[in-house]
Formats: sequence, structure tokens, C-alpha cells
Amino acid sequence: MLGAMMKAKKRARSEGPTLLDVVALLSDLPAPQLARGQVGTIVEQLDDRTLLVEFSDDQGRAYAVAPCPRTDLLVLHYVPEAA
Repeated sequence: MLGAMMKAKKRARSEGPTLLDVVALLSDLPAPQLARGQVGTIVEQLDDRTLLVEFSDDQGRAYAVAPCPRTDLLVLHYVPEAA
């Protein structure tokens, strides 16, 4: 499945984060005690403006699942992409 996802057509940057993207928080989320810069994975789209993000430690154990505004997320890239 991973190979199929990697071969899939890339989306336009303007579309923003989508399901299974690895993202970083652009601002603090006080209620779940998450700080700007923490990294998570999008697991569900709740509505047009809100995504559910799972935050895990280095061992893959989830320590928080929180709804995050789409505008407060930065998609991380692990391979070179043209700007």
C-alpha cells in the first residue's frame, strides 16, 4: 500500500494537509498540553477547517489525539520537492 501511495499523483500545495500527512503544530494547543513544533499524523478530517491529529513518541505510542485547525498545521516533507 505504501508503494501505491508514493506513486500517487502529487496534490497541489494549495490543497493543504490531508489524511496520513505528517504535520507539525504552528501554535500551542493548551488543552491537550501540546506545544508549537510537536509532530503528529492526520488520522481524520472532522470538517473543512478541522483535522484530527495523533501525536506519538519515538516508539510509536500515541500520547495525544487532538482536533487541530487546518491553518495551524505545517505538512512535513522527508524527500526533496520543488518549491
